[in-house]
Amino acid sequence: MGVNQPTSERNLDGYGSPPILWERVVERLDQGITQAPGTGGPERHTAWLTTVRPDGRPHVRPVGALWVDGAFYFNSGASTRKARNLAADPHCVISVATRGFDLVVEGEAVKVTDEATLQRLAAAYATQGWAPTVRDGAFYAEFSAPSAGPPPWDLYELRPTRVYALGAGDPVGATTWDFEPAGRPG
Repeated sequence: MGVNQPTSERNLDGYGSPPILWERVVERLDQGITQAPGTGGPERHTAWLTTVRPDGRPHVRPVGALWVDGAFYFNSGASTRKARNLAADPHCVISVATRGFDLVVEGEAVKVTDEATLQRLAAAYATQGWAPTVRDGAFYAEFSAPSAGPPPWDLYELRPTRVYALGAGDPVGATTWDFEPAGRPG
């Protein structure tokens, strides 16, 4: 499916740094953001998912997010607070500190039910050390994150509608991009 291109860019840096190039952010995300110790800062990468509770309060949890073809993917059991929040309001944010950039990715999470996408993402997760199988439109495995709830685990796709990047090294700076909402998975 490929990466959407931004429809607008705005330099947020107040110190004279040039805008961060979107291509550099994509290049970094395409390298992966494993959660294995020693792979990022501080000592590993953690992706944080923020959803909205029914009363409007934020709900934040770490998730095993993968960046694949221009979208973040993560999973959750249907009974978890984050899944119930997303069922009521799909607007959410994934934040992650990588080597090079601190990123905030806004969008709407959509449950993935397409068999081909589920199989492709199961294979992508397997390269990270978690090998779910696909059955009845969801993931099954011997284990998952403690906060994911019991199986089955639904897969969600978050395509960016807005991204903020803050340079955590060279290049420094702060830039935001807006994107058109993309087509959604089945």
